[in-house]
Amino acid sequence: MSALPIFRWRLAPEGYATRRQLRAQGLRPGGQDVAAQLERPRRRRGPLVAYLYRVDRAKPVRPMTPARWAALAKANTARRLCSACGTDAGYVIPTSLGTCVPCAYPQDEQAAA
Repeated sequence: MSALPIFRWRLAPEGYATRRQLRAQGLRPGGQDVAAQLERPRRRRGPLVAYLYRVDRAKPVRPMTPARWAALAKANTARRLCSACGTDAGYVIPTSLGTCVPCAYPQDEQAAA
């Protein structure tokens, strides 16, 4: 196996892109292996690495089907339901709390009353 080409930050040649750059162009890696990497020097914790893919081998992003839209809507609805009281919180419940704010901090509601 040969080593990946390593480019300095902002000095990658044309024809390479990160996942985010591919997505902005309406593309996806499409199963191809990482073609190169970027390294940005940092003082304390070693270099910051970003993986690059070949643009000419990238495939178009798959379109959203009605079934995928429905599954996404169902998943987002589940993220809004409180596991303690079962109501729709009206916002995505943070995983750090696990429940809606009134259920997570019941003493604050009593103090406000």
